[in-house]
Amino acid sequence: MARSLCADGKAIPFAIDQWMQTLFWPDLPEKNDYAWAIARVRRCEEQVAVMTRQLAAIGVDVVLDLGFTDRAQREAWLLRAREAGVRCALHVLEVSAELRWQRITQRNEGASATYSFVVTREMFDAMEALWEPVTDAESSVFDGYQRYSR
Repeated sequence: MARSLCADGKAIPFAIDQWMQTLFWPDLPEKNDYAWAIARVRRCEEQVAVMTRQLAAIGVDVVLDLGFTDRAQREAWLLRAREAGVRCALHVLEVSAELRWQRITQRNEGASATYSFVVTREMFDAMEALWEPVTDAESSVFDGYQRYSR
């Protein structure tokens, strides 16, 4: 979805999977280690925040594909946007876990342009457990809100 939001060429995408693949996956411990990964995700997010502030200052739009699994993360990025004086819209893909897993399986097999690294079922299930659905009250604080079901 992030790619389609940038399709007109007027926004710069920041996808956490690409950052993690480039910067940290070569050093990944043998066993999936959530604490190891999330520490590096947070480092990437801090650098993305620096870069997006710089882009906002010169009038360049960005699309953040950072997961936004929980309300606290979404609120923190909304606050960053407010502090930078820019609009912040939230786009949410709402499809069943079964369909998401099917798409990830296809992506893992190289059938998608969004492939960065293999997502195991264990990784998928861990992220599913962290997901906090967007409530109507939460969506109302954004400058735009769009739900997708495709």
